[in-house]
Amino acid sequence: MVRRGLFVGRFQPFHNGHLQAVLELLKNLDELVIIIGSSQKSHELDNPFTTGERLVMIREALKEVGVDTSKYWLIPVPDVDMHAIWVSQVLSYAPKFEVVFSNEPLTKRLFKEAGFRVEPITFIKRKIFSATEIRKRMLSGENWEELVPKSVANFINEIRGVERIIELSKKDVV
Repeated sequence: MVRRGLFVGRFQPFHNGHLQAVLELLKNLDELVIIIGSSQKSHELDNPFTTGERLVMIREALKEVGVDTSKYWLIPVPDVDMHAIWVSQVLSYAPKFEVVFSNEPLTKRLFKEAGFRVEPITFIKRKIFSATEIRKRMLSGENWEELVPKSVANFINEIRGVERIIELSKKDVV
């Protein structure tokens, strides 16, 4: 039987902390289902990248470190308006899995209430490996590229992601 785990994130953007978490989880799993949460959101300051862009980032980052595509699934899942049905939403999009990996309190509670085993993810330098920190650095002109895999930095630069975030941060002045 395949031992498959689930890892949920928004990945706005996919960074070195996410990459290290995926690599750690794959050491003890046959496959990992990576849920791209809030998949309907993009072009917002907290959610600047599209689902397609996030798919590319994750795939390129995992390819960069040699992870075989047969070891993971990338599944976009949009938000629902009711927390009580969110787990059902995930189950309808994802292949069957045995364990959920999360540190996010609501995700942990919802999956535990649905009868799933939930295990924590080991954070690596959480204060700097944070999508919020990366977006903040992009806005302030600080070095953000050191916090993401090289392939992700290249992709964000290719799509002019920093310029997008800067434009999204500006308020219309009348």
